[in-house]
Amino acid sequence: MGNRLSRIYTRTGDDGTTGLGDGTRAEKDAPRVEAYGTVDEANCAVGLALATPALPAAVRACLTEIQHDLFDVGAELCIPGHRVVSDAWVTRLEQELDGFNAALPPLKEFILPGGGPAAAACHLARTVVRRAERRVRTLARAEPVAGEVQRYLNRLSDLLFVIARVLARHEQGTEVLWRRGRSA
Repeated sequence: MGNRLSRIYTRTGDDGTTGLGDGTRAEKDAPRVEAYGTVDEANCAVGLALATPALPAAVRACLTEIQHDLFDVGAELCIPGHRVVSDAWVTRLEQELDGFNAALPPLKEFILPGGGPAAAACHLARTVVRRAERRVRTLARAEPVAGEVQRYLNRLSDLLFVIARVLARHEQGTEVLWRRGRSA
């Protein structure tokens, strides 16, 4: 690939529109742009988790693969009619989820997001992925969106929750349980 971005600013978006991957223009707050923009945010949040030191190798490898996936998910959403996400991606996430979850104790209470810098970053990524899933759902009501994208994002948020639990133990050895009805 050559120099794709030799100049970062183009001024073409100054009118409130942006270019889609197929060359068409869309409003910057259009459902399609909201969807792939939120997937980009999720990718950044995963990057924040990866930026924490001393991650277990299996977690680092999984999160790195997820970043590549999310770039492809964003591309699929940015180019109307483009398809890249498949059910195999969802199956891979389920296998990762089952593997990480096997070593965790059963969850009997809600936990508070946190547990250490990497765990907290995974919780943040999880919530951004949930928002991306909602934005994709909004888009799917207006335009065709592959069901695999929606399933992928749904499973990814579950995986990030489980990875956050793994990292909470790795970083501190504990999770903070929600205390119902606590008053200040």
